[in-house]
Amino acid sequence: MTGTETALGAPAERREGREKVTGTARYAAEYDRPGRTHAWPVPATVARGRVTGVDTAAALAQPGVLAVLTHENAPRLAEPDDATLAVLQDAKVPHRGWFVALVVAETPEAARAGATAVRVSYDVEPHDSVLRRDHPASYAAEQANGGHPGSTEHGDPDTAFASAEVRVDVEYDVPPLHNHPMEPHSSTARWDGDRLIVETSSQGTSTARDVLAGMFAMPAERITVVAEHVGGGFGSKGTPRPDVVLAAMAARHTGRPVTLTLPRRLLPSVVGHRAPTLHRLRLGAGADGRLTALVHDVTTHTSRVKEFVEQAAVPARVMYAAPHSRTVHRVAPLDVPSPSWMRAPGEAPGMYALESAMDELAGELGMDPVELRVRNEPETEPDSGKPFSSRHLVECLREGARRFGWSRRDPRPRSGRTGPLLVGTGVAAATYPVMVSPSTAAARALPDGTFLVQVNATDIGTGARTVVAQIAADALGVEPGRVRIEVGSSDLPYASLAGGSSGTASWGWPVHDACVSLAERLAGRSGPLPEQGIEARADTAGRADADSPYARHAFGAHFAEVTVDTVSGEVRVRRLLGVYAAGRILNARTARSQFIGGMTMGLGMALTEDSTVDAPFGDFAESDLASYHVPAHADVPSVEAHWIEEDDPHLNPMGSKGIGEIGIVGTAAAIGNAVHHATGIRFRRLPLTPDRVLTGLLAHESPAPV
Repeated sequence: MTGTETALGAPAERREGREKVTGTARYAAEYDRPGRTHAWPVPATVARGRVTGVDTAAALAQPGVLAVLTHENAPRLAEPDDATLAVLQDAKVPHRGWFVALVVAETPEAARAGATAVRVSYDVEPHDSVLRRDHPASYAAEQANGGHPGSTEHGDPDTAFASAEVRVDVEYDVPPLHNHPMEPHSSTARWDGDRLIVETSSQGTSTARDVLAGMFAMPAERITVVAEHVGGGFGSKGTPRPDVVLAAMAARHTGRPVTLTLPRRLLPSVVGHRAPTLHRLRLGAGADGRLTALVHDVTTHTSRVKEFVEQAAVPARVMYAAPHSRTVHRVAPLDVPSPSWMRAPGEAPGMYALESAMDELAGELGMDPVELRVRNEPETEPDSGKPFSSRHLVECLREGARRFGWSRRDPRPRSGRTGPLLVGTGVAAATYPVMVSPSTAAARALPDGTFLVQVNATDIGTGARTVVAQIAADALGVEPGRVRIEVGSSDLPYASLAGGSSGTASWGWPVHDACVSLAERLAGRSGPLPEQGIEARADTAGRADADSPYARHAFGAHFAEVTVDTVSGEVRVRRLLGVYAAGRILNARTARSQFIGGMTMGLGMALTEDSTVDAPFGDFAESDLASYHVPAHADVPSVEAHWIEEDDPHLNPMGSKGIGEIGIVGTAAAIGNAVHHATGIRFRRLPLTPDRVLTGLLAHESPAPV
């Protein structure tokens, strides 16, 4: 690529790709500092109660064990805003798996042996860990995650539903789900005098620095947090988790560097999970398919440590024109681990329920499910009344239908069969909000003709370095090879965390502005640059966080073809197709990777990923990758992602929308709808595992009792 033909949209290869495939990319646990020690946590073995004693003698007698931290001797910390980080500060046990001790040793093996030798006694209290729709402790939440109102209502939905010509009143269940990134949550901490240096697996080092500064009562300027490479997070690393606090505490206590990598089996209990959601959808429509009433009720759980309300009814406020609507979030505080963010929180489970109900409504109407969605396209955002900055859902549905061959579909359930395999197809829509946060960036022109761009972005495997470099090169009018990028350190210009599909929009905006300003300064110069170069900075505070008069969302459509084995009950996805309208696509290669990754995660949500709270023990029964099944290559034979060109001037200088999460939104519904088309049976609880499907098939095949 030469001259100014850099530009955005080109399928540039990942800048860090070679480091990753050759093993030279360093992750948080791979900083081998002189004198480094290792830590291993001790989880509580009761579901609720208090620690009455910790016997550390046997642990301290283990070879290589240096210290055992408990609530009695651990450094005292200031109370954090996030109570899940208040580790080893008192004797309370709010749920099974809560950390009650930490062993520090010369090696990971010694630390693990020491942790096994710690003996903890408890005063056990009764616990309640099972969610149900009629839970007596549930209440209507005032606010859901993301600052959304807990409830909304327009018109008279109950009357409109009761008088509708066609009605659907259905329930769906989504189980707890777990993030399980490839790299477990890890931190390496050391103190250099009064300075704290931490390498951590985090989606936002500026946030981690600020949290640590508050908890350790020290200026943020004396803390450096680095996340050079991050092996995934899916939301679970969006804010600090106990590993980074414990590592810093242990390093202060021992005076040596400490690395703590949380064992995978402990992750579900301490790093967040997608809370289970129990949905009730009521859709009322006229014979022409136009919605007259839409009611979405969600019941979910939260822990007693802090309130987190999965905003699963929020998508219903965006998707379809219904003059009478209500959305409600109810939450039950239980003795369970604290839920948190997981890829597309709210949208992923909420759109599974809504898009499944829309498919059921299409069946009741005898209408094509694509046409039903088109017919209910709103002119403005239903909840706010704002005009959409851009909305091309209908185009995505039409283009997806064309590519998928939807017109050749026989709409009758159970109409496709190949030997013992039932074949079906399904469709669902997708949406995700446009989010952007204030960030800063610096761009410097150097005497050798290269440029240095600094922004505290975090590359969690999405290709952030590469896309930010493309944005900078485009604004400077130079080849990307002349631009060097520095990201992943809190010492760099402040930037927001990598979450909510907001990273590129948040970081790219100040990078663009700084580079445009720098280019203007260079255009007015002649002669060589000074040795230190020339720098320009940009800050989007007051602009990125300003209220917009527009409703800003990405949209998409998913199409799925499945087979259902009538002998084994196994569901196989033959084809997945996604078509998206997500603003300007800044890198075709990394964008396609994100879309496909989200769709694959949605396939797992539909077919394999399942977690249950064991009622007597109050913890998740599926706590590792042997029991919690994520899709493997053999599960995903054909996944295609496409997009339509979308020009939206109301977003940011690049015209981009987030793409990291929309791929998962709606995928599970498209697969579930395809399974219904194949079998004629509506399964309303995820995942669609062989045992559940086979049970449904056998019940369907059996003659009715006399």
